[in-house]
Amino acid sequence: MTRRDYYEVLGVERQASQEEIKKAYRKLAFENHPDRNPGDAEAEARFKEAAEAYEVLRDQDKRSRYDRFGHSGLGDNGFSGFSSSDDIFSAFSDIFGDIFGFSSRGGGQRPQAGADLRYTMNISFREAAKGVERELKLPIMDTCESCNGTGAKPGTTAETCRQCGGTGQVQQSQGFFRIAVTCPVCRGQGRVITDPCPECMGLGQTRKTKSLKVRIPAGVDDGSRLRLRGEGEAGQFGGPPGDLYVVVRVEPDKVFSRQGDDLLVAQEISFVQAALGDKIMVPTLDEDAPMDIPKGVQSGEVYKLKGLGLPRLGSSQRGDLLVEFHVKTPTRLSKRQEEILREFATLEEEKPFKRVKTMFKKARDKVMGE
Repeated sequence: MTRRDYYEVLGVERQASQEEIKKAYRKLAFENHPDRNPGDAEAEARFKEAAEAYEVLRDQDKRSRYDRFGHSGLGDNGFSGFSSSDDIFSAFSDIFGDIFGFSSRGGGQRPQAGADLRYTMNISFREAAKGVERELKLPIMDTCESCNGTGAKPGTTAETCRQCGGTGQVQQSQGFFRIAVTCPVCRGQGRVITDPCPECMGLGQTRKTKSLKVRIPAGVDDGSRLRLRGEGEAGQFGGPPGDLYVVVRVEPDKVFSRQGDDLLVAQEISFVQAALGDKIMVPTLDEDAPMDIPKGVQSGEVYKLKGLGLPRLGSSQRGDLLVEFHVKTPTRLSKRQEEILREFATLEEEKPFKRVKTMFKKARDKVMGE
């Protein structure tokens, strides 16, 4: 049987956008839906043909191969299509949920992932720099050990819902449409627990306190978020557990501040040290380190000690230690210190005049020599 061109089936141009393709398919699916055309074999065929075209054209890789090679580009035998309308409802549940108000045909106990959890952890600046391991105690909903998550009393089982036959949905007629709605008896579960577990009261889960150790890597920054897969609340009906997100809050430090992977420390020095230079010890994350103060350093100047900063996440390298010098002006001076400073000030004032006299003397000697 020769397949029609997929663009022709949906009634769109070959350059159509994904939104245009989806809109065209929604229209055809609505017009040819089996519930709207009971017993109409041609409408059902058009319904399947449109679904086949949409399945290919909504996928960029399949669409590219189809554009280049036609139906043969989709495999040795081309795209096989859908065997039944239920396959289509399952594949495009989002489309039919928008049109008819339900996510897919059928219901029952589908696996449900557990809820994700968030935990805010406060650590010190030094712990963030070095890394730390903490033990957390979290209240979570976990699988009931008594009934193993079934919700039924041990030794009993849940019964299939007689109202929906285990599908979790029942059909209702609205005009010429038949739509599926959640079963009011089992509330979409597809089963009814007649003898609930006394431990969890039929929920299949109980609240517990979970203990786990969390390792915070060295160099972590304030606001960083760590994801621990599978450490959230337990899933239901065989669904996977959720994840735990640990948000790190780093407390400020009295000595250091942070600039990326670099550490910044303010270092006070006297004006004598600033003028003459000196050798001092500056704080680091470990032991104090020696550092030379260069002669004539100005207040606010920053000097770098390489490799004494923070560890870089995922790397063996480290940032640098940035030392910002603050020249301290003395507030109390002895009489002798005042005399020395005044003498120093006088010498500073004389320097320019001495240089000028020397320049005039050199110029005069040059003229007389000529």
